[in-house]
Amino acid sequence: MRDRAAEQIAEIDRRLRRGEISRDEWHRQMRRLIEPAYLSAADALGGSGYTGTPQQWRRARSLIVELMPHAGTFLDVGCANGLLMESVAEWAGERDVAIEPYGVDISEALVSVARRRLPQWAARLWVGNAATWDPPRRFDYVRTGLDYVPAGDRAAYVERLREEFVGPGGRLIIGTHSFENSTGEELAHEVEGYGVLVADVVERPKPGTDVTYQAISVVPA
Repeated sequence: MRDRAAEQIAEIDRRLRRGEISRDEWHRQMRRLIEPAYLSAADALGGSGYTGTPQQWRRARSLIVELMPHAGTFLDVGCANGLLMESVAEWAGERDVAIEPYGVDISEALVSVARRRLPQWAARLWVGNAATWDPPRRFDYVRTGLDYVPAGDRAAYVERLREEFVGPGGRLIIGTHSFENSTGEELAHEVEGYGVLVADVVERPKPGTDVTYQAISVVPA
């Protein structure tokens, strides 16, 4: 969905750089842009911002669990309707790794959908902007995307998650992100530029394309 809205997102970014909107307004406009598409989706995949098949969803997202070597708690930042929380718990279980999922999203409407879909985890789903939200606890694994904040805020955002969200011995997971004509480890190079240590990198080609899915884990502060 973000790919289809690329020009609108770029314009919101330009308005922030020109000083026409605040960072809070940047987040509000991003939410207003993305929320209707997620809420109007015909299935759970679309409600999580994905337009492919279940098999493609698994190929694109399941590499996250390769960065989870042991049991623990998992916070999905930008959880939308909770599908990734649900999927990660299932995929990790196939590896005999027990994952307890939690989620936070900036959209109250999307969190409401997640709570209806996953009533057993309703108390684990929060409304908040991870750039400013204070988590009620720390987690063994925290997953986020870099595009959840303006480009100029990404280094500070990664550092905040490392310091305030990830527990001792845990990992911050970034991704998955997609790269065309990938030569490998683009995501790691970007994050290392923020002055943090990348622990692991996983990548996987998207069949029939020049796109590579990538995810990394970052050691806590």
